[in-house]
Amino acid sequence: MESMANASLTDLWDRVFGTQAAPDEWLVIATGVVALAVVVPHGIWRVARNAITIAHEGGHGLVALLTGRRLDGIRLHSDTSGLTVSRGKPTGLGMILTAASGYTAPPLLGLAGAALLAADHITAFLWIATALLIVMLVMIRNAYGALTVIITGGTFLLVSWLTSSQVQAAFAYAVVWFLLLGGVRPAFELQSKRRRGGAGDSDADQLSRLTHVPAGMWLFLFHAVSLCSLIGGGRWLLGL
Repeated sequence: MESMANASLTDLWDRVFGTQAAPDEWLVIATGVVALAVVVPHGIWRVARNAITIAHEGGHGLVALLTGRRLDGIRLHSDTSGLTVSRGKPTGLGMILTAASGYTAPPLLGLAGAALLAADHITAFLWIATALLIVMLVMIRNAYGALTVIITGGTFLLVSWLTSSQVQAAFAYAVVWFLLLGGVRPAFELQSKRRRGGAGDSDADQLSRLTHVPAGMWLFLFHAVSLCSLIGGGRWLLGL
């Protein structure tokens, strides 16, 4: 029985963390086109942006914990806004990193995902994403947020456990392309809102108050991170 259990664990380990065959180039390009078609049209983006909000607020929460702050909870709203509440010193490096991690989280997660896919760890990417969503679910404090995370995590789990390797590859590449492309748009949306006199308490404005660096410089950082992640991640996905 022990040997059978060890064999099962070994098989599970190999299934999750082993390598899978790289998909055909046409599928990589097709999933990128699909992701672009989701990000660009305003109507579709209004719904799909919920996934970017999950990554955005998850970034705030993860960095808050890593910097020693106490995470009180995360809320996700139907208008695709979100709120992450943490306790700790109201100034200092930990607070700055926490505030800066929201807009940078989706593209950086996309870049990390692109690195995994480029190394042919497709199933590992899906399982790691599922694990992060499960951890995030524990910190969700409203019904809509919980439902959104459960649906997203359940989709990842079902695809990684029940579908063929080709379907897993298509799904994983589409998700990573979406994080890379979708990670670019929010910074431009924030810039547009601030130009019209809105979003006065945005992450960039909070960072400006914390660091005495103009909010425009923080916006530049958000743009730089998202665009560099898109370029680097795209090259990895396309094998360039």
